[in-house]
Amino acid sequence: MTTHQSTYQPKSNFEKWLDERLPIARLMHGQFVDFPTPRNLNYLWTFGGILTFVLGVQILTGVVLAMHYIPSATEAFDSVERIRRDVNYGWLIRNLHAVGASMFFFAVYVHIFRGLYYGSYKAPREVLWIIGVIIYLVMMATAFLGYTLPWGQMSFWGATVITNFFSAIPLVGESIVQWLWGGYAVTGVTLNRFFSLHYLLPFVLVGLVALHIWALHVSGQNNPTGIEPQTKSDTVPMSPYAVWKDAVGLAVFLIVFAWFVFFMPDYLGHADNYNQANPLVTPPHIVPEWYFLPFYAILRAIPSKLGGVLAMFGAILILAFVPWLDTSRVRSTKYRPLYRWFFWAFVFSCLALGYLGSKPAEGVYVTWARVFTFYYFAHFLIVMPIIGVIETPKPLPRSITEAVLGKKGGGGPVSPATAAAAAEKR
Repeated sequence: MTTHQSTYQPKSNFEKWLDERLPIARLMHGQFVDFPTPRNLNYLWTFGGILTFVLGVQILTGVVLAMHYIPSATEAFDSVERIRRDVNYGWLIRNLHAVGASMFFFAVYVHIFRGLYYGSYKAPREVLWIIGVIIYLVMMATAFLGYTLPWGQMSFWGATVITNFFSAIPLVGESIVQWLWGGYAVTGVTLNRFFSLHYLLPFVLVGLVALHIWALHVSGQNNPTGIEPQTKSDTVPMSPYAVWKDAVGLAVFLIVFAWFVFFMPDYLGHADNYNQANPLVTPPHIVPEWYFLPFYAILRAIPSKLGGVLAMFGAILILAFVPWLDTSRVRSTKYRPLYRWFFWAFVFSCLALGYLGSKPAEGVYVTWARVFTFYYFAHFLIVMPIIGVIETPKPLPRSITEAVLGKKGGGGPVSPATAAAAAEKR
């Protein structure tokens, strides 16, 4: 953990007794009340707290839903409807869980793009970033497994199509598919396996999130300037400053969350999934949930089945290597005028891939998917390494205080090389 003096003072005799034997209150106070936070954080930094909150909502509602859900091919679909109609407040719990999955991914995408824009993956935060990528992978696995549980048409055929892609893996592909299916086709056995894994993985997520927060409190938070705090004036205590900012961000987020829960709970789903699964009737157009669409477009853009699978997983795994692919000495894109254009082109490519993933894999949709897939990988493998070398960044402020208060905060602009050297010394 970052070293700083905690102001925790036990008040009651019990608190003093516990503090001498198990100083957990002192630890929590030091890391979540006194913890030094850069004074220039904007509201994009509130999405870390929002994600923690949504994870808690998903686990609580998921445990309640599991009490009433029946993982059977003949009863799963009806049990979901019974939860909504017959269980006290079942409609609310089910809506919170279903909409919460979409809200979870919306928040994590904002969190990822913020990290990419402000260079939150650079030293000394490489491990923090890699743990975040692992969390994202586990999230995707959990969401996919959960999407199969209602056992509607899209659940069944989505599970069939996506799991069947593993068969493209040489030597072990068929064995992996049979293990996932529990046989030679998607059946009730598959559903039971997916339910077990879907219940387990959120608790794995809790452990990973705990590691993520631990790593964050070791290296400290990044900030919009990308400059490490140098003096006490560069930081403020987490409480009340950052805590109240997180509370405001969460309140705004909850308004959007509540709007979907109470007024449009089914808007983000697919109409075919409200028909019970039928192995004899194939939907005209099989699509996953919206948060998988960019990767689904990448999968279908590659003519080879194996190549598509490798590209789909590679599109996620490449994020773990970003700390070494970016050669720039400056963290924040705010001070990188040339790279900024490529960054927004990357954001546009991701949005375009999401749109193309929702369209049939034919004609111009496939052509454009290949164009944007190329740029997706080129951004990491070509743009980041080259632009970081040839670009001339803008001068950085000498301190966070100067970035907030102007030159009255002390000092003048500092070169990127000086800022990089100061970060290495830290």
